Amino acid sequence: MKPILFELGPIHIYGYGAMIGIGILAAFFMAMKRASKYQLDSDIVFNIGVVALVGGMIGSKLLFFLTEYKAIMRNPKIILNITEGFVVYGGIIGGIIAGFLYCKWKKLNFLKYFDLIIPSIALAQGFGRIGCFLTGCCYGRETHSFIGITFHNALYAPNGVSLIPTQLISSGLNFIHAFVLVMIARRTKKQGIVASCYLIFYSIGRFCVEMLRNDPRGSVGTLSTSQFISIFMFILGIILFCIVSKKQEKKVEE
Repeated sequence: MKPILFELGPIHIYGYGAMIGIGILAAFFMAMKRASKYQLDSDIVFNIGVVALVGGMIGSKLLFFLTEYKAIMRNPKIILNITEGFVVYGGIIGGIIAGFLYCKWKKLNFLKYFDLIIPSIALAQGFGRIGCFLTGCCYGRETHSFIGITFHNALYAPNGVSLIPTQLISSGLNFIHAFVLVMIARRTKKQGIVASCYLIFYSIGRFCVEMLRNDPRGSVGTLSTSQFISIFMFILGIILFCIVSKKQEKKVEE
């Protein structure tokens, strides 16, 4: 809709980058704010956030290279483009791994900090999808329904065609997701429950939204790459939920 939000002389402020930046700031603010409430060290939360952010960026790039390897083989210069080509699931996986390794190194309780930080990730994703909408990437299928959005100067979506606003649908779901996770965190003391709920809810939502998308992206058989990963993410979430619930029950019995 608006790839460039505004210009300051020769400097262009792009909608996607601006929303990513706002999302990151909002995520850090939310996590730091909630840290004191749950009696966790805000400095450690900040450090984990930075490590996870770096790991997420690396992971999102690596998964992009993996899913677009055919295009990269035809044009290796794609690898040099550091401002485009990110896959959300790669960011999630990379961020989780980086955060886990940091906690392992510092001998911290990973699940405790994971539960605290993960609602902030959902919040950041909500802003990120607004960035997708402004740029016109991750667009939906053609539609004649009243919810259709027509782009006129999109960088990626076909212009002049009514499309399902998958970016806004994803954004709304992510914001709701963040709110729900915060509510769950307030109502449970079981470590790992919030994290497992994130994996379960996000994978279901992502799998469904992928059905509405029509942008070129990687695939595994009849499924998109993200749908394929969502299946395993869902299973992992269920397993984690069962494990942490069972551990808590044993502690109560003891």
